[in-house]
Amino acid sequence: METESVKSERSNRSHKSRNSGINSHRSRHSNRNQSSNKGKMAPFQTTVNLANDDSREGHGQEVIEVQILPQDENWGTETHITGNTSEQSISMENVNWPTNESGALACQKHFEQIIALLLCMASFFSPISMALLPKLGFFPSTFQNEELNQLTKFQLLDCNAECKGLLVTLTTRQLLLAIALWALFFRRPVAIMPRIFLFRSIALLLVLIVTFSYWLFYIFQVTESIRKAIVDGTEVANYKTLVSYAINFSDTLLFIHYVAVILLEIRHLQPLYYVKIVRSPDGESKSYPIGQLSIQRASVWILQKYYTDFPVYNPYLERIPLSKQQRKALSTSFKYYDVDGSIQPTQQQQSQRAVLAAHARRRDSSHNERFYEEHEYERRVKKRRARLITAAEEAFTHIKRVHDQSTSNTLDPHEAAASIFPSLARALQKYLRVTRQQPRFSVESILKHLSHCLKNDLSPRAFLECYLVEVPVLQNEKERHNQSWSLICDELLSRPIFDSCVFQLVQNDVSLTVSVHKIPHFNITEKVVDPKCNKFVLRLNSETSV
Repeated sequence: METESVKSERSNRSHKSRNSGINSHRSRHSNRNQSSNKGKMAPFQTTVNLANDDSREGHGQEVIEVQILPQDENWGTETHITGNTSEQSISMENVNWPTNESGALACQKHFEQIIALLLCMASFFSPISMALLPKLGFFPSTFQNEELNQLTKFQLLDCNAECKGLLVTLTTRQLLLAIALWALFFRRPVAIMPRIFLFRSIALLLVLIVTFSYWLFYIFQVTESIRKAIVDGTEVANYKTLVSYAINFSDTLLFIHYVAVILLEIRHLQPLYYVKIVRSPDGESKSYPIGQLSIQRASVWILQKYYTDFPVYNPYLERIPLSKQQRKALSTSFKYYDVDGSIQPTQQQQSQRAVLAAHARRRDSSHNERFYEEHEYERRVKKRRARLITAAEEAFTHIKRVHDQSTSNTLDPHEAAASIFPSLARALQKYLRVTRQQPRFSVESILKHLSHCLKNDLSPRAFLECYLVEVPVLQNEKERHNQSWSLICDELLSRPIFDSCVFQLVQNDVSLTVSVHKIPHFNITEKVVDPKCNKFVLRLNSETSV
C-alpha cells in the first residue's frame, strides 16, 4: 500500500508539472502573440535580444542572441524569446544614431573656413584698393594755392596709354588669382581634422604677412614720398607708380598660390610608403601606396579608400548561419535533472562523466565542425544565388518595352516592377536571409531599384548586382551620411607619417588598424647582352622525340 501511495503521489506530481508547463507555454505563446499584434516589424528587420540567463547554475551570464527566423511567405520577421528570466529586446530600427553635428563640431567646421575666407578676400581686394584709393581722393591737399593743388591732383590722377595697359594687366591677374583662390581654398572640406593643417596654415600666414607688409609700405612709404615730392616741388609722383605697385602685390600673391599648390596638392603624389589596413573584427585587409602626408591627412585618405574599396561589413555573419538540420540537431541537446531523486549517486556521476567526455570530444573536433559548417554555408549561398538569378531572368522575360504609343493597357516602370516583383520575391528573400543582408534592403527600395532597371533597359544580372556584390562600403545607404571616426595614435597627429608608424581608426565595433612601411629604394643597373650570344645548338640523344 505504501508503494502504491508513493506511486500515486509521484504521478500527481508529474501531472501537475505537465499542466504547469503547458500553462506556462500557453501564457508565453499568448504574450508573444500580443506583443506581435502590438506592432509589426519592418521588412527585413532583425532584433537583438539581451537575455540575462540566471538559470545557468546561478552565474547570471549575459547572453547576446541574434535570432532570424526561418523563411516564410511574407517579408516580415519575428523574434522568439525563450526562458523564464527577464528579457530586454532592442531593435536596430529604434537605435537613435547621431546624425546631427554638435555645436562645438559645427563651430570648428566653419571657423577655419571663415578665417581663410576673410584673409583671402582681404588679400584679393588689396591690389584693387591700392589702385582705386587715389581716384577716391585718398591724398589730401598740401598747398594753400588752389591752382597748384588742382595741378598736383591732375598729375597724380593722370593715366596715359601705358598706365591703362597696366590696369588691364592688373585686372587679368586679379581674375586669375580669384579663380586660383576659389579652386584651392574655397572647396568643401572632405573631413574635419582634430589638429591644424600645417601647410595650409603656413600658406595663410604668408598671405597675412605679405598683405600687411605691402599695406605698411604703401601707407608709410609711398604716400610720404609723394607728399615730400609735392612739398619740395622737385617731382610729382604719377598714378602709374601706384598701379605698378599693385601689380607687384598681385604677382606676389600668385607666387604664394603656386607654393601652396605644391605643398597641398603635388608634394604627396609621389608614393614613399605603403600602408596596410586591417579591419576588425572580420579581418579584411588591403594595401595601398601613399605619399608624404601627416597622420591626420593620411587617416582621411585611408577612410576614402576604405569606403570605396572595402566590402560592406556584416556583423550578422560573425557566426556562420546554420541550416534547419543543424538547428534541429542542436535543439535536441537537453540537460536532464533528477526531480524525484530516483537516480543513484553512481549513475549521476557516470552521467556527469559522459557529459564531460562529450564536451571534450566536441572541443577536439571543433575545427572539423567549422570546416563542414563553412562548406555547407557556401553550398547554400551558391544554391540560393543560382535560384535567384534564374528567377530574375524568368521575371524579366514577362516584360517587353512598347514603342507604339497607340497600344492600350501599358504600364509605367513602377507598375511593371510591381507586377513582376512577386515572381522573384521569394528567391530574393531567401538569398538575402541566407547572406544576412535583409536589414539593408526594404520592399520599397527593391521596387524602386527594379523600376529604375526596367526604365533604363538593364539586364537581370545588372538588377541583381547590388545584392550579389557587397563592394564597396558606400553601397550601404547608412554609410552615405556623415561618419564620425576616432583616431588613436601615440604620435602628434600633425606630424608626417614615418616608417613603422601605426595608428588606429575606430567607429563603434569596427576598427581599422593602419601600419605604415617605407617603400624600399630600387637600384636598377643596365645589363648589355651581346647579340652574338643568341645562338643555340640542338642536343640530341636516343630518347629525343625530334
